[in-house]
Amino acid sequence: MRPVPAPCPSVSFRVLLATCLLLAAPAFARVPQAGSSSSASDQVASDSPRAALEGFLDKARAGDFEAAARWLELSADAPSGDGPRLARRLRFVLDHHVWFDMSQVSGESGGRADDGLTPDTEEVGAIRSRAGVDEPVRLVRVEDAAGARWLFSAATVARVDHWFGRLPDRWILEHLPRPLLQAGPFDILAWQWIALPAALLAAWFLGWFLARFTRSVLARLVARTQATWDDAVLARIGGPLTLVWLIAVLHLLLPLVGLPAPVEETARQMLRAGLFFVVFWALMRSVDVAVQVVAESQWTEQHPAARSLLPLGGRVLKMLVLALAVVSALSELGFPVASLVAGLGIGGLALALAAQKTVENLVGAFSIGMDQPMKEGDLVRIGEHMGHVEMIGLRSTRLRTLDRTLITIPNAQVSEQRVESFAARDRIRLATTIGVEYGTTRAQLARILAGFERVMRGHPHIWPETVVARFASYGESSLDIEVLCWFQTTDYNEFRVCREEVLLGFMEVVEQAGSAFAFPTRTVHVVGAGAAAPPKA
Repeated sequence: MRPVPAPCPSVSFRVLLATCLLLAAPAFARVPQAGSSSSASDQVASDSPRAALEGFLDKARAGDFEAAARWLELSADAPSGDGPRLARRLRFVLDHHVWFDMSQVSGESGGRADDGLTPDTEEVGAIRSRAGVDEPVRLVRVEDAAGARWLFSAATVARVDHWFGRLPDRWILEHLPRPLLQAGPFDILAWQWIALPAALLAAWFLGWFLARFTRSVLARLVARTQATWDDAVLARIGGPLTLVWLIAVLHLLLPLVGLPAPVEETARQMLRAGLFFVVFWALMRSVDVAVQVVAESQWTEQHPAARSLLPLGGRVLKMLVLALAVVSALSELGFPVASLVAGLGIGGLALALAAQKTVENLVGAFSIGMDQPMKEGDLVRIGEHMGHVEMIGLRSTRLRTLDRTLITIPNAQVSEQRVESFAARDRIRLATTIGVEYGTTRAQLARILAGFERVMRGHPHIWPETVVARFASYGESSLDIEVLCWFQTTDYNEFRVCREEVLLGFMEVVEQAGSAFAFPTRTVHVVGAGAAAPPKA
């Protein structure tokens, strides 16, 4: 097989890198600014938790740790230099773990009254421990000679050294000069802005070296095979292989930079999105190899008419791979892509292949897979059919009905009909009308209504938000009581047990009230010979 010429790797890489940056720009735009202040129209009391937090952050980020220490609740016997040291460490801990939305911090003197804490305590953030437990960062209100003010609580101050000791860049933070510790855009420190390009450059060189080594190892393996397609694929994936190693090395170097948690998570999202592009980039390069392999195969020689369709097929495959790459990267970056996935250009493919019905069912299967109105094993009602989903294929969906018959519905029809999934409900409703005999007195009926509600609310699986037991109407032969409630279960067999327990409880209530359930009756008035006939209705 003739080698397939590869495009310039630098051009491909620049296109890929530019696309990743364009996709990542909205992600960075969504990153909140730590310490972002509230609007000017907000009234912030000078002795409020927000004012204290803003004051500490302003002084600490300006490097005035002597002044920042005024917002720490220190013991009377603490060494004189302990306050600035703790203020400095607390600044780095908060910058790394907690990004404040000042609009959520109380600007009133007394703090929030609805946070479940004591009146003189305000929680402004939390730091996740290695065990996965959130450790609170709290302010307390104290009164001294200077008046009432809010300080970081003694419990919070006592945890500062422990939190600081867990920072990945603590050694650098202790020894770098002050100018390199100034916060820049996105509250990333100056030294981190310098370290990020250095890490990228190091990852590039390491990725290039590891890719060369990997290709040399793979070249020895593929040389032992008689096939030629694997040599062509290996010659084409040099760029993707280098970028894979670059992403892997960056993933390892990223914790050493010590970025704030939201920024680091956004960076990892970018790396994962880049990994998606690398995989699909390699697939796109492999499409040319696959097309050439098919073109030179014996099957193509026996079917010369199919040779003219190979270039078109290759272009369609590349479009599908590119569309999947974009959708996957957008999904990884947090964008809603369900509707985008449903229209991956299959309509154009259907017109090209003149197979509208087949592709219509394929699109229906794809829509079912993305929207997930049902899954295999679910009990659903599709139109007039009800049963368990046995299989969702590329062309049709099969239902096993309650009568154990098998119904096959084309996916195009499934996507157009209403699908009611009983497996998706979070609770099951009991709705019925219970009739008691007309001889029931008002007092007895009131006891029955109260007893019905008591039975339902006393059940362990009842959903307590809505429980209805109300006298509804005068029926033909009964006083009708409307009963409505939900049971917190998704298992219909368990619901049957709950329903039985409640209905048996209703029987006991009616018996204890001295009444009885009604049954259809009719009263016949017999008029004597000398009596006047009743008026006609």
